[in-house]
Amino acid sequence: MGKIKYNKTLLIFLLFFSISSIAQEKLSLKECINRAIEKNISIKNSSLDLLNSSENKKTAIGNFLPSLNINGNHSWNTGLTQNITTGILENQTTENSSMNMSVGIDVFNGLANIRRLHRANLDLLAKKYQLEDMKEDISLLVANSYLQILFNKEQLDVQKSQLKISQEELNNAKEKFNNGVIPEGNLFEIEANLALSEQNVIMAENSYQLSKLSLSQLLMFGDSDNFDIADENYEIPQTDIINKSAKEILEEAMKNRNDIKLAETNLEIAIKDQQISRSTLLPSATAFYSYNSRVIMDAPTSLKSQFDLNAGESIGLQLNIPILNSWSSRVGIKKSKLNVLRSKNLLDQTKMDLENTIYQALNDAKGAMKSYEAAKKSEIARKTAYNYAKERFENGALNTINYFQAQQLFETSQSELIKAKYDYIFKIKVLEFYFGIPDFSL
Repeated sequence: MGKIKYNKTLLIFLLFFSISSIAQEKLSLKECINRAIEKNISIKNSSLDLLNSSENKKTAIGNFLPSLNINGNHSWNTGLTQNITTGILENQTTENSSMNMSVGIDVFNGLANIRRLHRANLDLLAKKYQLEDMKEDISLLVANSYLQILFNKEQLDVQKSQLKISQEELNNAKEKFNNGVIPEGNLFEIEANLALSEQNVIMAENSYQLSKLSLSQLLMFGDSDNFDIADENYEIPQTDIINKSAKEILEEAMKNRNDIKLAETNLEIAIKDQQISRSTLLPSATAFYSYNSRVIMDAPTSLKSQFDLNAGESIGLQLNIPILNSWSSRVGIKKSKLNVLRSKNLLDQTKMDLENTIYQALNDAKGAMKSYEAAKKSEIARKTAYNYAKERFENGALNTINYFQAQQLFETSQSELIKAKYDYIFKIKVLEFYFGIPDFSL
């Protein structure tokens, strides 16, 4: 009977565990990036800006189409009017209808329509670069947050492992104390060390949970309690990016970075705006065609006959030469010229910022590599020293203070190695990011 109850309890536990595992969504770095791009408000607004630019392009294309207008009216006139049958003036009410249709098309407007279409194409391209630049920035931000979780998770594992060791030490110490091998003071010191290990686990767990919360908020993940990242063991990626010179990375960045492309396109837009403003100084010509007719509803002749007899057409070419409004046009040209200079300065500044960033990123990556290599050597040395101290402590040849000191130094070296590892990984990813490698997978 007890066995059946035990199996039933185990089954319920396994079922609950399975449901919990299913409910908790574990995302890879790529999945996190995709979700962040999908949910980010700024990216959504940038996508709307892109759609708006697409509509503006349609408007620019529409400027090449002819204009067509049709209007008509129907009126009642009451009072002294001439009877169209007798020719006598008399008080009467008459109904009149008229219709007019006109067609116009720009023959020449200083190439303004062509330039507006070119500008619309450039603006559409700029919005695409802007959107892609924002996606890259959010990807880098997510990658940093993701690596922070991995770092905190490994830190937590280290503290849990140390807690387990401290618990075993306390159990051994209690046995030795009961056998009169060690004094009670040593037992108290080991208990205090266990309490410190428990505190370290709590702090590490808190840091781990906070880093997960931070990423879940970045991803706009509603149920943060069921959010987690994929359980994978990430190591230093195999890449030769760190062996490249800053000049090589900069050359690729100048060709691939969307912020550079955006600044260059904005300069082209400013130049095109200047050309459009100059078009206002040139004459414009418009061809037109007009057709009109009218009828009187109570006339003795048929409406069709009246419509045909009263029909009129006109066709012509209208020339417009700006004279007195040229002052405002020249002011507009001067302002557009200043905007071109401003756009050039922004492009130069963007290039300078990129150059400084790449040189700094390369130095950071090389420094991170050296720190990682040093941390590995330190961890190996501290581990050896800790094992030696542990052996001496268990044999009674080393006091608890010196033993705990060796233990603490080993624990610190483990933490520093983990920190150096993920710092190195992220800095490599930053370099690849500027080199034009968009893959943020680890």
